[in-house]
Amino acid sequence: MTQDDAERISPDELHARQLHRLQWTLKHAYDNVPCYTKKFDEAGVHPEDCRELADLAKFPFTTKQDLRENYPFGMFAVPKEKVRRIHASSGTTGKPTVVGYTEDDLDVWATVVARSIRAAGGKPGDTIHVAYGYGLFTGGLGAHYGAEKLGCTVVPASGGMTSRQVQIITDFRPEIIMVTPSYLLTLLDEFERQGLDARESSLKVGIFGAEPWTELMRAEIEERAGLDAVDIYGLSEVMGPGVAQECVESKDGLHVWEDHFLPEVIDPFTEEVLPGGERGELLFTSLTKQAMPIIRYRTRDLTRLLPGTARPAFRRMEKVTGRTDDMIILRGVNVFPTQIEEVVLRTGNLAPHFQLVRTRQGRMDHLTVHVEARHDIAPEHRAAAAGELVAGVKEAVGVTVGVEVVDPGTLERSVGKMRRVLDHRGEGR
Repeated sequence: MTQDDAERISPDELHARQLHRLQWTLKHAYDNVPCYTKKFDEAGVHPEDCRELADLAKFPFTTKQDLRENYPFGMFAVPKEKVRRIHASSGTTGKPTVVGYTEDDLDVWATVVARSIRAAGGKPGDTIHVAYGYGLFTGGLGAHYGAEKLGCTVVPASGGMTSRQVQIITDFRPEIIMVTPSYLLTLLDEFERQGLDARESSLKVGIFGAEPWTELMRAEIEERAGLDAVDIYGLSEVMGPGVAQECVESKDGLHVWEDHFLPEVIDPFTEEVLPGGERGELLFTSLTKQAMPIIRYRTRDLTRLLPGTARPAFRRMEKVTGRTDDMIILRGVNVFPTQIEEVVLRTGNLAPHFQLVRTRQGRMDHLTVHVEARHDIAPEHRAAAAGELVAGVKEAVGVTVGVEVVDPGTLERSVGKMRRVLDHRGEGR
């Protein structure tokens, strides 16, 4: 079956394929991964209990903690000699999560990324500038092999050396860039620093992933870069980039490639499965992974599932606008960085580069938005911009924050995932 055939699959064919692959995955995991054997037995379920897709709700969740407790290779379902590649998370908050791929897994991964690039508007013969990080992070190599699978020419730029990246884009004339949205903003700043207009570059499509970003960020990027900005979704525990993709013709959320990844949305507090259209925490079960099957993995991403549009066979997931683990509770109000981002982008004279700093003043938590002024703002206008941002956050989010407007180019620049929240509450005690 060609990739195009897979995208045109009928609902009945997709359902039958999902059930067959789900039943295989549950048995494969139960028979070969001690963690799943124990989890299923403790929950009183067996792979044979899955007779329809809805039966998946009977099975236990997988969490990042499960992966860390089985570090490094305890979640693998095949002998290590069948593993062709290993990736891992950064491990900045503990042991890294390690994932493995068989030869077939790598082919599936390349296939779904190729499908994603095509949905974004790419085609064989295009040149793709890959500015995701290469190495243990799945972004760079995932994008790379998917682009080659589609028949594209790949420029493996990785992250960093921003001035050189702008030169390469100018000289090599790629049609597509794959990068985090925060690093694309850094590249746009560098275009402007060099006196170049990014809107006159060869770039026609930007495929952005690895971190949440908003519709206002899309508008900012498209206006400054003169390209179509679309979202790609993935996470290493499930596969890497290419789990879901936004289609360039609709830009209305990401179609999940459900022939390989089965999504659910649950209430993160009651852990009950929610019906389509209701917002909650996203779960994924892999359907074809051999080296490391994953069952009901709690992504911590917040979204909802909607009917398909540009790819009607596959459901859409709304753009992820927050995560349960980056939510800030400030005086009883839930605050997400993307909410602040929307207000920053609506506030005149402020650049889209900001960080949130948490401190404790007495017994109360305090949140300060550190945000850069735009290059053309006069110093005397910064106080007004700060006041406008304070008022905007109060109105939109319902909390009072501090604001510090800093010089352009002074905040941390991202070459990978942007670190939006700095927690300084334990300092100075």
